[in-house]
Amino acid sequence: MNAQLQPTGSAYFIERETAKPEAHTLSVLVDNEPGVLARVIGLFSGRGYNIDSLTVSETEHEKHLSRITIVTRGTPQVMEQIKHQLERIVPVHRVVDMTVVARERGHDRPLERELALVKVAGTGDHRVEALRLADAFRASVIDANTEHFIFEITGRVSKIEQFIAIMKPLGLIEVCRTGVAALNRGPEGM
Repeated sequence: MNAQLQPTGSAYFIERETAKPEAHTLSVLVDNEPGVLARVIGLFSGRGYNIDSLTVSETEHEKHLSRITIVTRGTPQVMEQIKHQLERIVPVHRVVDMTVVARERGHDRPLERELALVKVAGTGDHRVEALRLADAFRASVIDANTEHFIFEITGRVSKIEQFIAIMKPLGLIEVCRTGVAALNRGPEGM
């Protein structure tokens, strides 16, 4: 056996982890005060982490607490590093990797929903087809005239993306998305 391949007491012989980056949904409970969101976002940008989705809103009015929901990608080690770095920011009360919690509870992902407003302009057959497909996706028409529709659609990110993709050839003009809102199943809170 080749002596170079045998592990020694040195850390240099530890195998590199080959985990692939995957999407994780983080929930961060913070004080609702100026500058907190900028600090959280600064942590991501300063370390080169990308944010796929970001939503924030005050959720506990009496305590002036806001919930930031972030969807990002990384290996388990990167996600753990992000979580620990977020926990060190002063106005952060709690950080939960909702993807990890969902898996611990026997689910693939937390419950995630997004809302999108989708503007489509078209006439004739394209207009009829856009209405038919919107009905199939359970999208609501919230504004319409003879030249365009604005649809409201709510669902999983994959559903929103699929709806947008099928509307492109039918006259898609613009899209506005809220970002992901997420909760884990079960009676426990964050």
